[in-house]
Amino acid sequence: MDAIDTHLLDLLQLDAGRTLLDLGEQVGLSPSAVQRRIARYRKEGLITRQVAVLDPHRLGSAVLALILVTLVQESFEHHRAFADRMRSEPQVQQCYRVAGPWDYAVILAARSTRDCSRLGDRLFKSDDNIRRYETLVVFDTVKTGLAFSLLDVERQV
Repeated sequence: MDAIDTHLLDLLQLDAGRTLLDLGEQVGLSPSAVQRRIARYRKEGLITRQVAVLDPHRLGSAVLALILVTLVQESFEHHRAFADRMRSEPQVQQCYRVAGPWDYAVILAARSTRDCSRLGDRLFKSDDNIRRYETLVVFDTVKTGLAFSLLDVERQV
């Protein structure tokens, strides 16, 4: 991967909807050269999918919550079952297995606090293998993103 790849991938992470012409102007390539690189990224699995990111607050009321979860039993099968359940729930935006006193951090998106409470009860309260869970309602979104910067940290300073 060269410097152009790094720059192009960073640009695509910020806005994959940019035109090939715009991307090419940013990285110094023709639109067709940009298109070939993007096709290569997809073929190599660097780009796994493209999505539209919606602002939930512009769609009406939305509640985000961070739920911290500790399991009772921590065998491979128990972790797999929990992870599979989180993956299958559309309102689970993100789920991370974490170190420390909690086993998982889960981000939920719901239409209201009542919906969030019901969803939490369904996902966590009814599971016999959950020792404890704590719900933290998000008041304000400071930053969201999934971009993984490819620039060297030393070059950014």
